[in-house]
Amino acid sequence: MHRATTLGWMGILFVLLAHSPVRASEACRESPEVRIWWSPENPSAGSPLRLMVVSEQTRDGTITVSTAGRPVQKLATVRRGGPPFSFSAELPAPAAGEVRVALVSGSEVVSCHCISLAARGRATPARGRSQGSGAWPVTRAWNRSLEDLYSAWIERLFDAPADIALGFPSLAPVVRDPARNFLWGHLGLREDDPKNRAAPAAVPDCADLPYYLRATFAWKMGLPFGLRDCNRGTSDHPPTCGALVSQEEPVAGTDPLDRFRKFLRLLANKVHSGSARTALDDDETDFYPVKLARDVLRPGLIYADPYGHVMMIAKWVEQDGTKGGRLFAVDGQPDNSVGRKRFWEGTFLFASDVKSAGPGFKAFRPVEKSAETGSVVALSNRALAADRRFAPFSAEQATMSSDGFYARMAKLINPKGLDAQASYEETLNALVEQLETRLGSVDNGERFMRDKGNPVVPMPVGAKIFETVGPWEDYATPSRDMRLLIALDVLARLPARVSAHPDLFVLGGRKPEEIRAELEQLHQRRIHERSVEYRRSDGTPFKLTVADVYARRSALEMAYNPNDCVEVRWGADARTADFTTCSRHAPAEQHNRMQEYRLWFHEARRPSR
Repeated sequence: MHRATTLGWMGILFVLLAHSPVRASEACRESPEVRIWWSPENPSAGSPLRLMVVSEQTRDGTITVSTAGRPVQKLATVRRGGPPFSFSAELPAPAAGEVRVALVSGSEVVSCHCISLAARGRATPARGRSQGSGAWPVTRAWNRSLEDLYSAWIERLFDAPADIALGFPSLAPVVRDPARNFLWGHLGLREDDPKNRAAPAAVPDCADLPYYLRATFAWKMGLPFGLRDCNRGTSDHPPTCGALVSQEEPVAGTDPLDRFRKFLRLLANKVHSGSARTALDDDETDFYPVKLARDVLRPGLIYADPYGHVMMIAKWVEQDGTKGGRLFAVDGQPDNSVGRKRFWEGTFLFASDVKSAGPGFKAFRPVEKSAETGSVVALSNRALAADRRFAPFSAEQATMSSDGFYARMAKLINPKGLDAQASYEETLNALVEQLETRLGSVDNGERFMRDKGNPVVPMPVGAKIFETVGPWEDYATPSRDMRLLIALDVLARLPARVSAHPDLFVLGGRKPEEIRAELEQLHQRRIHERSVEYRRSDGTPFKLTVADVYARRSALEMAYNPNDCVEVRWGADARTADFTTCSRHAPAEQHNRMQEYRLWFHEARRPSR
């Protein structure tokens, strides 16, 4: 009896001590494999405290918080990824003092960290951002944990259910939303506040988007960042780049927001579509190629197609039973819109035989402070092949055929194989999504023409129709239309793919030729059942089935000019019912040159520079 009473008092004493600040801190240990992050960096009482736990390994868990004298509180936790895997939660109005944050799985505390919150209104901006002559001071070094956080940050920025068509007029609504941006206001400078006119603009285009996000993350986390000024290459050689330009470049002024804005302007002036197309074996680049493996291709890595378009991995959706997996990426457009795209042959163009490009999946080349000189330097391919902090360098994409590349990616996205009919439906859905995206692109051009009184948009000469600046870049669609033409071919060839690569499909013991015949019949039926709708010049709606789009394929080879009416932009001519409302045509001189360039679109092959 005496022993039982003693143990009872010991238990009570343990509970009392566990609630004291000192004991809570001593018992709180953060696992190096499961890192706990919070934002803002210098939190204060009464303001939301955002929490994120990031792990390399898959696991279950809930974020809990506790303070001295109060019971443990379980927070509503959102799990994402991976790898990396992340857990997100928010403490809406914490009190001043120490908060014990933990990831708990069952009865196990997986990782724990104690965070100090200043009294209401007493938090100070992070890390003295006006120090030094550069755009921002470096207080951390890139490592595996920070790369994992970067991936988790990107995934959360563009997270949405798989069946949602996610798009934004620019990047601004994404980074200005604290529900998306884990690092919203991280520095306490109102840097993401939409009401703050001094906040950095968020309107990067296709090539700038990955750089803008990587630079923003580096700025907020006090990390080094660098980029190079590259040329656009030639018909026989990929682009090459100059010396590394880092955030240490002298920037005038003392205001930290103004310094960062100036660095972003420098970035925008140097980055272009050639920056990501550098050769796969080149060390003097901003990106390096990686292995095509599920644990390597993470949110934040980019995809550079051979012709200059750049996308950034945003999310994986795992294969679930008969439902196919998906790989999503985001891209920017010349009109500054940002959208999410699924991986398939119609959007991720690959060709290893294009001499003017080094295409494929790539990671940002890590930069670090040199121990010898103290300046920012970039890691070489050789160093990256063996550095476990980062995705390993791999040149395997350089030797892959187009067919081999897509077969490998199909295996990664659907490792269990996919029912052939389900695969067809997924591909058809992707094509319709691409058509719906084009609706927005063409509508943007129509709005511009109306607002400006139908000016004649100058048309570049030759291959420059794909790479230029000004209204043509913003509202013409040659690159997007070429991808659409390729997408049409991909869907039409899918039945034959069953015969060529039966290992990618679940055939249920049936012969590939039998499945192929069924898919060909399915294709002829389904393209008449799926449709999109555009608005004609007079504002009336007009429906186009996918079969109509196939019938207009030839006309779509010359449908990219914003000087033409919207009907022509959708392949209408004097024989089609929707042509009657057309009231605007490109000048004859432009039309004649489009005829000269038509072969590029007919063969779906970009010309050499």
